[in-house]
Amino acid sequence: MRTDLSIKEDVLEELEWQPSIDETQIGVVVKDGIVTLSGTVDSYTKKLEAEKAAKSVVGVKAVAEDIVVQYGTNHQKTDTEIATSVANAFKWNISVPENKVDVKVEDGWVYLTGEVLWDFEKNAAKKAVQNLLGVKYVVNNISIKQKVDTVDIKSKITKAFERAADIDAKNISVKADGHKVTLTGKVHSLKEKDEARKTAYYAPGVWTVDNELEVVY
Repeated sequence: MRTDLSIKEDVLEELEWQPSIDETQIGVVVKDGIVTLSGTVDSYTKKLEAEKAAKSVVGVKAVAEDIVVQYGTNHQKTDTEIATSVANAFKWNISVPENKVDVKVEDGWVYLTGEVLWDFEKNAAKKAVQNLLGVKYVVNNISIKQKVDTVDIKSKITKAFERAADIDAKNISVKADGHKVTLTGKVHSLKEKDEARKTAYYAPGVWTVDNELEVVY
């Protein structure tokens, strides 16, 4: 069982290891294995990278992320300018289906809605937006609409787990109920838990994943 102090030291070192992150701008508090990140960064991408770095540390049970994105005066954008940038980004991204995603921008927050057929299209829309200048946060409420075969979904997810080097498939159970998938069992790290969730989302027809995997160190 790792102590909170040792986990905090590793999180700080992992943040320092990331070339895009200035670790001096980020505060780290650890209590009972739960990491809280705070501070200010100058891009949404750095906010995501900090969270990813914390989740990769062994012993971390969950990450509470309170980092604020604040752009300098030279890089501030109006909501109209951000919305235009989003529209252009979608136009040049072949993974984002045309006229299927609606965009609203409010105080630098980008809200995505609409319907697509595949989870990779939903993820592609978010990735196309999150690196744009002026974006403070992305709320991805795009839904996936597709015919569903629960037996096929379960089989494809299970086989995907077996192929994945970072997932211990034998300790994970998959239950499919319509478009919803529930994962239960035990994993060895928060990163493995996240990888299992992402892998389940890649299955055609999956709208939501209830990740009940228990992290056991």
